[in-house]
Amino acid sequence: MRRALVIAPNWIGDALMAQPLLSRLVKLHPRIDIDALAPTWVAPVLERMPEIRDVYATDLAHGKLQLLRRWQLAGDLRAERYDAVYVLPNSLKSALIPWLAHVPLRIGYTGESRYGFLNVRHANPPKDERPPMVKHYAALAYAPGATVPDDLPLPRLEADPNEASRVSARFNLDTRVPLLVFCPGAEYGPAKRWPPEHFAALARMVGQSFPYTQIVALGSPKDAPLAQAIAEKAPNVRNLCGQTALGEACALISRANAVVTNDSGLMHVAAALRRPLVALYGSTDPRHTPPLSELAKVQWLHLDCSPCFARECPLGHLNCLRELSPEQVFGDLRGMLVAQR
Repeated sequence: MRRALVIAPNWIGDALMAQPLLSRLVKLHPRIDIDALAPTWVAPVLERMPEIRDVYATDLAHGKLQLLRRWQLAGDLRAERYDAVYVLPNSLKSALIPWLAHVPLRIGYTGESRYGFLNVRHANPPKDERPPMVKHYAALAYAPGATVPDDLPLPRLEADPNEASRVSARFNLDTRVPLLVFCPGAEYGPAKRWPPEHFAALARMVGQSFPYTQIVALGSPKDAPLAQAIAEKAPNVRNLCGQTALGEACALISRANAVVTNDSGLMHVAAALRRPLVALYGSTDPRHTPPLSELAKVQWLHLDCSPCFARECPLGHLNCLRELSPEQVFGDLRGMLVAQR
């Protein structure tokens, strides 16, 4: 196999969970060239993976068929003459482009009855028997039913120090001063978001114990109101949510002394960039989608009602996150900031 295409997942965290698959493909096929087809909001993450040669950023809307646009993309890819394609999303429409592009080997999980579109199909394991996402994706590097080795590498992204310096200069951040990043958002829903008042209390603790630390909040435009609520109660927090492109956020995270984050795409970015981080879990389960880094600390109360995997707290109290105190989080964060002095 000389040329392969990867149809990337639609979420940042899932795309990062797929990076060990790419690493394993390179190990199994040392001369392989790997390209990726990814949504525009995920493409910057793929661009920072050392195994990826080129990324085709698509404008396909999430949840829409857009058959004409997929046919056009397939025509562009047909000329590249790929030997194989790895279709990571489970949807039927994600398998349309490689089928229309006539890629000889079309590999993925059966998903939405994709029998005619994939010709190397892996069986979907039941949800309660599904392995961690890293191993789930890495299995596609092998024949269906084969045993996947346990020694898979952790997801890793490459950082460019010059890019980090340029982005820091754009936002007037002093590269000589420690940087703490807050990621207060979570696209999935409120049940994954630590309360803004807790972030603000944590920021005040940092300000008292580490007064020269710069604190910035990163995220999408949707996260800006959350970060603004934090900044109103903690003036030492600068709200950059919605002001950075994903690539710029990656650059700032790459030079952070520590990151405090909900279970989100940026959490996985921080882990892959090997930054010290405190990951806050509420409705989701860190045993299934943990931050894959030896520098990560997980805070999860594991209440009887958690994990529920709901977008909003079905009981209306959000105790899984409200009862996770700023003091408890600061206990982990303090050690990280001291170690970075």
